[in-house]
Amino acid sequence: MTGHVLTAMLAIALTVQPQVASASGQGPLHIAVEQLTELPSGVRQPEGLAIDPATGEIFVGTFDARMPEPERNNQLLRFSRQGKLLEQRRFGATPLTGLAFAQGKVYVRNFGASKLQRLPATFDASTPIEDVVTFKALTPAAPTSRHIDNPEGSHDQIVYGSSGFPGINGMVFDRAGNLYVSDSFQGAIYRITQATACSPCEVSVVSRDALLGTSAPLPFGANGLALSEDESTLYVTNAGDGRLLRMRLPAGPLEIVAESVFGADGLLFHQGLFWIASNQTDTVVALDETGRMRVRAGGFIGIGNGAPIGLLFPASTAVQNEWMIVTNLSLPITPMKGDEWEEEVSRWTLSRFRLPFIQ
Repeated sequence: MTGHVLTAMLAIALTVQPQVASASGQGPLHIAVEQLTELPSGVRQPEGLAIDPATGEIFVGTFDARMPEPERNNQLLRFSRQGKLLEQRRFGATPLTGLAFAQGKVYVRNFGASKLQRLPATFDASTPIEDVVTFKALTPAAPTSRHIDNPEGSHDQIVYGSSGFPGINGMVFDRAGNLYVSDSFQGAIYRITQATACSPCEVSVVSRDALLGTSAPLPFGANGLALSEDESTLYVTNAGDGRLLRMRLPAGPLEIVAESVFGADGLLFHQGLFWIASNQTDTVVALDETGRMRVRAGGFIGIGNGAPIGLLFPASTAVQNEWMIVTNLSLPITPMKGDEWEEEVSRWTLSRFRLPFIQ
């Protein structure tokens, strides 16, 4: 099937998509997506995403980690609200994960350097990058083991390992400027008090729960973060385990809200729903506070001219007025050749869909 035919199919789907999600027993609303823009040539794997709410400008960070180190080209990109490239700031070989916007600055999770960094939102190619804090190995480096009861009366004991490399990934600001950060490898949640004002900043650990670790083939545990409307509860996705978790602040135990959200990656709380980038099902799903799915957006349709049509390994979301923007990370994760559509991608994209009205 040609890229032109696939594009036509997608256009038809977009014209018939419903826009209202009902609270009745009609099942989740399904929404198609459209391509917003492409990354510049030679820039791969868009992962982190943030929006300036005042201007609608879009910030994208890349997780270019599969290429040999000299060939990696990680960048922070700034697009207009319409998707026109405005600026590029190179970060070199170190891959980037989550982004956040706060008080006129873009905060960057420099995964490869184990640092939180920031730049002015009006950055250009030569703007200095400010280090906010460097994350260290924890003691112990791995989260506690997990005891799992099996239905026939036996049990499993999962013992996690860790080299002590901080897998800093997701982050979310509260309204007071405090920042929560997830660590996918050491199974931790951190808090940085007054992160928009401190320099240098100090990091405190608020959780080392076994539910933050994973032994799954997708080797990222604690991932996306979101706060409830009253900021009394922190929500966390576990990508490897496919779970949405919650923790009463300041340091309550973790509880499971929902399971089987395969590759539960970026997390966003908006209009009473938890929007999760399900990177292993190529969709964005919205769950209510009981864990029930209310909306499913996207799906992988194919490759057209080297770019994914629909969603392919979505990693992060951000709201821009009536739109939800999505990064198509399109990252192969297995060592085998020929088993993943992501291997066919040569042009990386951002997608979007109109937010539905939730009754």
